[in-house]
Amino acid sequence: KVREAPAPESFVPVLIAVGDDSPLEGFEWLGGETPEGLRQRLLSQPVDNGGDLLARMAARNKEYAAEDGWEWPSQEILGPIKGGEAISRFLGISDFQGKTIPLVLAEIPVEHPWEVFAYIPFGGWNECPCNEEQMAVAKYWYEKYGAVPAVITQDVLEYDLPAPVRHEDAMALALEQYAFCPDIVDQGCGSVGYLADTLAKSTKWYFWWD
Repeated sequence: KVREAPAPESFVPVLIAVGDDSPLEGFEWLGGETPEGLRQRLLSQPVDNGGDLLARMAARNKEYAAEDGWEWPSQEILGPIKGGEAISRFLGISDFQGKTIPLVLAEIPVEHPWEVFAYIPFGGWNECPCNEEQMAVAKYWYEKYGAVPAVITQDVLEYDLPAPVRHEDAMALALEQYAFCPDIVDQGCGSVGYLADTLAKSTKWYFWWD
C-alpha cells in the first residue's frame, strides 16, 4: 500500500538492493562530487516540471526515429489496449530464479517522496534518466497518481500506488512511461496498449533499463 506523504523530519521507506545489484555503486560516477554535495545541490534547486520533461523525451524519440526513417511510436508498437496483467507485487526484488535478492529497507530522511533520488544515485547511464530527471518525473507522478518510489536496484525502479490508474488515463500514462523507459515495451511487454491495460489493473509500476 502506498505511504502517505511523510511529515517533515520523518522519512520515506525504500527497498534498496545491496551487493552486486546495488545502485549505491553509482556514487563512484559522481565525477568528484561527494554524496553530500550531490544531496545538497539536488535538494536546493527547483525541481523541473516532470510533465514537460516527459514530453521532451517523447519528442526526442520521435526525432531520432524520423532520422532513421520510421515513426515513433509505430502503430505496431502502439497496439490495442488489451492483454495486460495486474502487477500487485514488486518484481525487482527477485532474481531470475525467483529468489529474493539482498535488500535493505532504508529510511530516507526526506519530506517528499521524489527527494529520495537526492540520496540514492540512480540513472544517468544509457537511456536511464539522471537523478534530476528522476526527481522531476517522480514529483509529477506522485502529484498526479500518488505514485511513490519504493524499490531501487542497479537497473530497476519500482513505484507503489494506492490504486490503479483510471482506464481512461492509462494510454496517456503508458506513452509517458514508454518515453521514460523504452525497454519496458521494446524488450518487455511488446506494445504500449498492453502496458496501458496493465497500468489500469496494477498498484505497482516496473521500470528496467538495459
